[in-house]
Amino acid sequence: MNNICIPVIIPSYEPDKNLIVLCENLYNTGITETIIFDDGSGHEYRNIFDRIESSYGFTVLRHAVNLGKGRALKDAFNYVLEQYPSAAGVITADSDGQHRPEDISKCMKALQEHPDSLILGCREFQGEQVPWRSRFGNEATRKIFRYLCGIKLSDTQTGLRGIPRSLMKKSLSVTGERFDYETNVLIEANGEFEFVEVPIVTVYDSKTEHKTHFDPFRDSVMIYKVILSFLLSSLLSVLIDFSIFSLSADAGADVWLATALGRTGSACVNFSVNRNAVFKSGGSIPRQLLEYLVLLAGSGTVSAVLVNTLSQYRPDRLIVIKAAVEGCLFFFNYYIQHAVIFRRGKEQI
Repeated sequence: MNNICIPVIIPSYEPDKNLIVLCENLYNTGITETIIFDDGSGHEYRNIFDRIESSYGFTVLRHAVNLGKGRALKDAFNYVLEQYPSAAGVITADSDGQHRPEDISKCMKALQEHPDSLILGCREFQGEQVPWRSRFGNEATRKIFRYLCGIKLSDTQTGLRGIPRSLMKKSLSVTGERFDYETNVLIEANGEFEFVEVPIVTVYDSKTEHKTHFDPFRDSVMIYKVILSFLLSSLLSVLIDFSIFSLSADAGADVWLATALGRTGSACVNFSVNRNAVFKSGGSIPRQLLEYLVLLAGSGTVSAVLVNTLSQYRPDRLIVIKAAVEGCLFFFNYYIQHAVIFRRGKEQI
């Protein structure tokens, strides 16, 4: 088992001494199949990468300009798939000193033991040394992943991962060029690959001065853009649905007929937007349309039953009741559309 080839990939942009220390420790540990990706750091950082290449014999790949962590990982995956035909997978690690060689070795061993699983080195976000935004960001992402994506993980943002060869190939076509890419890989892997969590030590060089290129606002928007896009698409559909529902109800239609008309009117727009713009699905249109209509009929029936029942107690609050019911159904509809209906290219895998 120790002879299995599993290279380590470390993307880096404008690194400091932590990258040199990590490479030295990896080399001394015996982890020599290591690929460092200089993601357009520029001439002033060239000596760091040259030193790593000459001192430890590690492979250094480069982008002429900064293209983002996601693009660096994809290009590194492609390099390994081409140059290491016997590699069972790879380990990805960050260059900022958060990942110890001991923990990288633990994830490597876990990938050897679970060759068809996605290995995640999971940190514990406890203790005074952990920056507040890291603790808050992980907690928020964990809850979003659990409730909207059905993914229950203790650390969704970890950069220390063991990725099997089959997932590497699939990951080449996953969207995202920056920090959002790793999130998208998790979403794509869900349901097809088992997630194996490996506890690792949480390391931060400074609670207030830890160096990171993660922009809390910009990169959070990128990470959650699928969910945000679905929310906007749903709001558009809700406006259409509510408009038709209200006009029909005012014209004398009962709740069942008004609901059916509202759902039908918004369905065409919602299906097209979700398939082509939100989830960017490459699946079969007839199959997806059939599944979408089943979901539409099911959620519409549930909505009508609840609205009809609750409105009997407060007929003067019909629109408020409708809004509350649809808000609850939003999360259910997102999960079914993402995980089942519009799962990209499901038929081709």
